[in-house]
Amino acid sequence: MKTYKIAVIPGDGIGGEVMTEGIKVLDCYASLKGNIKFAYETFPWGCEYYLKTGKMMDDDGLEKLKKFDAILLGAVGFPNVPDHISLHGLLINIRQSFNQYINLRPVKLLPGAPCPLKGKGPQDIDFVVVRENVEGEYSGVGGIRFPDKPEEIALQTSVFTRKNTEKVMEYAFQLAEERNGKRKLTNVTKSNALNYSMVFWDKIFNETALKHQDIQTETIHVDAITMYFIQKPEAYDVLVASNLFGDIITDLGAALQGGLGFAASGNLNPEGEYPSMFEPVHGSAPVLAGKGVANPIAMVWTVKMMLDFLLKVEADEIITAVTQLLQEGESLTPDLGGTATTQEVGDAICGKLAKLIKA
Repeated sequence: MKTYKIAVIPGDGIGGEVMTEGIKVLDCYASLKGNIKFAYETFPWGCEYYLKTGKMMDDDGLEKLKKFDAILLGAVGFPNVPDHISLHGLLINIRQSFNQYINLRPVKLLPGAPCPLKGKGPQDIDFVVVRENVEGEYSGVGGIRFPDKPEEIALQTSVFTRKNTEKVMEYAFQLAEERNGKRKLTNVTKSNALNYSMVFWDKIFNETALKHQDIQTETIHVDAITMYFIQKPEAYDVLVASNLFGDIITDLGAALQGGLGFAASGNLNPEGEYPSMFEPVHGSAPVLAGKGVANPIAMVWTVKMMLDFLLKVEADEIITAVTQLLQEGESLTPDLGGTATTQEVGDAICGKLAKLIKA
């Protein structure tokens, strides 16, 4: 039996509540399968830790995390800690230090989930965004000159390297080949205005396309893609985008699939040189913390993504269980029109998993 070592960072707000349900589903799945199990170690890092220590994580936190097969993160952020501190001190620090250069965001509308688009259904919304995750606009290169003076200057420099951009493009093309989809890859750019970084990005995309001529390609500006997501989401299969653009369009994608309560993601180091990190992207939602009403589906979907990555086999029973839950409508949290608690949703998903896997 294979045991996987998982680092658990519940984080802030509702992070701990949804994490409990994610681990519950993960352990349920492992128990039912019988050939895997998980060993966890929990780290108390996050904004509360920062307020006590002045640090978002231990000084040797990265060394501690290296020994794990994967990292599960609940949520990061709290109103009395500036977002740029909480984000760069923990999440971006781990992403960049562990070269998690792929951020993978599925955008899939499950049967029974609410969709804000008139006339669109699950058959229309099923694509995935490959977001560059360690460079670009979030590289952290820049500075402030002459602070608080009339001549104050803020500089924020985007960084794009050939080595990393080639790897991102190659990953996206391979995903388009492997997915049971349209065999289509859409390049999200803004090269008409960003005449260095995005022209370079487009060039690497076109170079990589020459090695994958079986894949249909197109290039669309990021402002246009936000319109097309609303008008024709069925046109997309795999999209590749820079760090900032990928961040923005995937939140719109989350709205298409029912809201942030369904938004899962993986921060991947595909080569396995470092552990990859998996997180729901709904944020810490402090106003919901401690009320037991947070929707755990994004966290459950996140552990499914972790299973897919570790086992190299898709744990589709988890999505089937969530779909059954949505279609029956009996164990849903208030954001989905129900009265169930976070814990009750986790229990219901485990109950459905038991029937699916034993069957």
